[in-house]
Amino acid sequence: MQFYRKRDFGTFISDTFNFFKEYGRNYFRNYILINGLLLILLVFVFIIGYRELFLQIAGSNTGGGSYYFETYFQENQGVLFLVTGIVFLLFMAVMMVSYLFPVLYIKRLCETGSKNITVDDMLGDLKKNTGRFLKFFLGLVFIVMPLAMIVFGISGLLVFIFVGFLLLILLGPATLSVINFLMYDYFSTDKGFFDSLSYALRAQFSYRNGREKSPFWKYWGSTVVLYLIIQTIISAVTLIPTLIIFGKIFTVTPDGSEPENILQGTDGILFLIFYGIAVLISFLMMNAILVNSGLQYYDSRTDLHRHSDFTEIDSIGTHEI
Repeated sequence: MQFYRKRDFGTFISDTFNFFKEYGRNYFRNYILINGLLLILLVFVFIIGYRELFLQIAGSNTGGGSYYFETYFQENQGVLFLVTGIVFLLFMAVMMVSYLFPVLYIKRLCETGSKNITVDDMLGDLKKNTGRFLKFFLGLVFIVMPLAMIVFGISGLLVFIFVGFLLLILLGPATLSVINFLMYDYFSTDKGFFDSLSYALRAQFSYRNGREKSPFWKYWGSTVVLYLIIQTIISAVTLIPTLIIFGKIFTVTPDGSEPENILQGTDGILFLIFYGIAVLISFLMMNAILVNSGLQYYDSRTDLHRHSDFTEIDSIGTHEI
């Protein structure tokens, strides 16, 4: 697959699926070997560590005794803080691998053209970029997120005049695209955070050469379509636990007493299992959005398109010889 080339809206969608058709086996093999255990540990610690807390939230106050939950929290502060610390560290590790893996995998494909990328290759790339990821994370939390909250807040206030509603529809996918472009540019080049952020914003509305029409709508549209596909799949998985919850909530016991806490017993275990599966699937499906954003980023790098074409022609000539 040629990455550095112009694509239209339909090609972004089809090439995202073609990417996984061509590289999916090697891609997910490496992804699962590196990130699979971290994901399972994260879900396991979260469910086991917070299960009792969820039980207290769901059942302790049903009889009007709000102090039950407060007492439970006070008596288990140490455990809850320990679990929270472990979950945070696992979450950071999972997020680093989940977000960086597609970026570094595609970068390696572009540089080497090899379809046999190994776990050692990816682990080496991830370790080499750990420091930059921490800087990226800090910039995202303390610079990008506050700015995004301000913009979304202003749009929310404008909802009453209908314009804000349209802005919110536009801003959601556009913000996701900007963050993904920022990540691709920051880890694919030697630029600083602010230079990559500047490029990520400008690339949404114009190509690098500044002579072609805005690519905004095809970026926005392909992001929305893939997001809807992913959400449909995840919703189908979470449908069963959702039905269990509502079934328990609206079930009236024969003696008129309050129904059993939905997180207790077999139903509670089943719900937590399906919840954990949904979390794992959501992380796996997130790769489609990130790969699609990568294709968008390489579409915007028109400065490298001609160089890529010449490289491909040279390689064809070499193979013929």
